[in-house]
Amino acid sequence: MAVGKNSQTMSPVHLFSHGSTMMLGEDSASARYWEKCGDEALAHGIEHVVMMGAHWATSMAGGVLISANPTPGKSPVAFVDPAKYKTYALNPDLDYVPVIQSHLAAAGIPSEADPTFDWIHDTYLILVRMFPRGCPPTTIISMNGLFDPHLHTAIGAALRPLRAAAHKTLFIGSGGAVHNLFRNVWGPMLRYRDNFAQPTPPEPWALDFRQEVVDTFCAGYEDKVPVDEAIYGREIRSPRGVGGPLLRRKAASLMKHPNFRDAHATDDHFMAVLFVAGLCGGKGDEDAIGVLGAEDWELTNMCNSQFTIGDWEGW
Repeated sequence: MAVGKNSQTMSPVHLFSHGSTMMLGEDSASARYWEKCGDEALAHGIEHVVMMGAHWATSMAGGVLISANPTPGKSPVAFVDPAKYKTYALNPDLDYVPVIQSHLAAAGIPSEADPTFDWIHDTYLILVRMFPRGCPPTTIISMNGLFDPHLHTAIGAALRPLRAAAHKTLFIGSGGAVHNLFRNVWGPMLRYRDNFAQPTPPEPWALDFRQEVVDTFCAGYEDKVPVDEAIYGREIRSPRGVGGPLLRRKAASLMKHPNFRDAHATDDHFMAVLFVAGLCGGKGDEDAIGVLGAEDWELTNMCNSQFTIGDWEGW
């Protein structure tokens, strides 16, 4: 999207909630939206995908690891027929690793290539659904195990220049809007393999924090939706820009929300939010529109919201 005066054309950024492992095996609104986003990326000539997930972190002081295994394996996926992912060929983008490292280094963020890392479901679950006909060249960036929100925002900010059209790069953060495994209702999934069962409504803390995340990435959508209309199950979009420096501050402040610890028992599934806020937090992003493209509730209290910031205008 061409955002801000005299700015470059920038690729949109996706913030996806990958949910439970069963999201790989079951049809869902989220899965259909992921594939739609993948088709759009390929149609616009994307040649590189860069992801930060929620299941890989490093203890490196102030830095991150970058996937550089030429033949990565896949960690097992529970409750999913192996035929749905075993034969999917991963495509590590080894030539892009130095490009990413150079941008991180320029921002003072140390990084190391990891030639032994095997990919985990938080990333390849998304790739299988987004690009069912073949994985594009992809690089995965680890989190830092201290889960400092400002560091993860800085990582996104350092890589923001790679969103320029000339780099043909698509960024994806894979985490969770509401993701507290300790407060999920596991019975229907364990007994009946039904991850979408809702024997009771989500609890108020889950609904409330989900709303805070939507208000951050789709600010002002209420101006477009009549108060007597339900928004669940439909695409919603902000009527004004949601990017820019304010997005970075709002995303970080969510970790101080009274319901944050209920919604995220651990910080790992929220770092993708900060990564995306960094990627979309430049002055030139202030006009970028936020879209909630799809959403699924799993295990009663886990909300899988799928956001896109920006669009393909100008490509």
